[in-house]
Amino acid sequence: MNQNDYLRHDATGLADLVRNRDVSTADVTAAAIARAQSVNPKINAVVTTMFDEARETARSGVSGKLAGVPFLIKDLNFVKGVRCSLGSRLWDQFVPDHDAEIVTRYRKAGLVILGKSNTPEVGLAATTESVLLGPCRNPWDLSRTAGGSSGGAAAAVAAGIVPVAHATDGGGSIRIPASCCGLVGLKPTRARTPLGPDTGEGWGGMAVGHVVSRSVRDSALLLDVSHGPARGDPYCAPAFSGSFVEAVAQDPQPLRVAIDLEPVSGGAVHVECREAVRRTGELLESLGHRVEIVSPKFDRTQFTRATDTLVLANVANSIYGRAQAIGVQLSPEYVERLTLRLAEIGRSLSAELYARAVYHIHAVGRQIESFFETYDLILSPTLLQPPVPLGYLNTNSEDGETYGEHFRSFWGFTSLYNATGQPAISLPLHWSADGLPVGVQLAAPFGDEVRLLKISGQIERAVGGFTRMPRLDTN
Repeated sequence: MNQNDYLRHDATGLADLVRNRDVSTADVTAAAIARAQSVNPKINAVVTTMFDEARETARSGVSGKLAGVPFLIKDLNFVKGVRCSLGSRLWDQFVPDHDAEIVTRYRKAGLVILGKSNTPEVGLAATTESVLLGPCRNPWDLSRTAGGSSGGAAAAVAAGIVPVAHATDGGGSIRIPASCCGLVGLKPTRARTPLGPDTGEGWGGMAVGHVVSRSVRDSALLLDVSHGPARGDPYCAPAFSGSFVEAVAQDPQPLRVAIDLEPVSGGAVHVECREAVRRTGELLESLGHRVEIVSPKFDRTQFTRATDTLVLANVANSIYGRAQAIGVQLSPEYVERLTLRLAEIGRSLSAELYARAVYHIHAVGRQIESFFETYDLILSPTLLQPPVPLGYLNTNSEDGETYGEHFRSFWGFTSLYNATGQPAISLPLHWSADGLPVGVQLAAPFGDEVRLLKISGQIERAVGGFTRMPRLDTN
């Protein structure tokens, strides 16, 4: 299998080829490794390679719904015997002695793990350019961010290293890089997939793991093989016994769609992002859905304060805990300046403030669910801007005020659904005048990935598939 043949298929297509014995797992693995060796030096998406292990896995044989499909794990999750840096100098030498539960499920599905993908320090940023691992470059424009925190995963998929890659999302970290790199990025319902055994809940229940992909059916198939609680999980999503893949092929009944143009960050929405939503709204109307510009009502300022409290407290717990474990004092020698500032703030927060934040977030969750009694879906931009230049979100800058302004001008629609737990997806439905991807976000009620996958599949068919790929040889 040459690289051109390899690039023509999504994960489902590759799995079909292997199952039908049109191509061997070894040949697919070799093509993926060759692609990685060819393009990764340009984009820095894969930060730890497992090529020898992947070749051995391919030789030994694999089984499962995704047997033979090359894959990457984000460098926040444990793979036994492989460095897990979390994008931080504090964890640079950390090697776990077991797989995360989600990795175990991916292996059981037959995925062939090629390595670990780039991530910002402790998954904290909306860009991927840590001091330890270096900047991950957007395959559509090497001077731009691939997004974060799953930037390495998204850049690798967009560049054709793998057709689908593991990602996580605590405030938009699946959907942000999907938007930046022209991919499908589904954030499932809270606790739809397991975070254990080492994490009970990420960021106060706001984080969940899944993938970025080039097709809706791949996202559905990966959810089919990974969803469900693990033993000891503190909670789980509503039970689902059907097939997410089957949902993709089914057109939904006519839906009531609300267009939300009010970001929680208060920033202005770029004209290209507004145009993406306008065009998507027109497409949905042409498919028989009813579209209306209306935003859910809740206190966005108070909501942002509450989610900040949860994130900062969790960052402090992680960073100070690791520093104590390895016997170092926190300083810019070990952590980036943004991480250090946020950890210091998090450490100063009271238990009462944390409890109040959780109470407020739960109240907003009920308000959003009430909104879904009138509207079936919420459509919004994924981001406030197209992909920004590398360095625009400098996580090691001493100028925290400028960083905050830049962050609020880029991000503002994704975190709502992390805090409230509803599923949300970013779809690659627009390209800017200068050729940059611009995603749109759709959100559905709690537990209703089926609705999201139905509408996403219908949209994908209506536009002829999400087939655009960057030309790295011209970048």
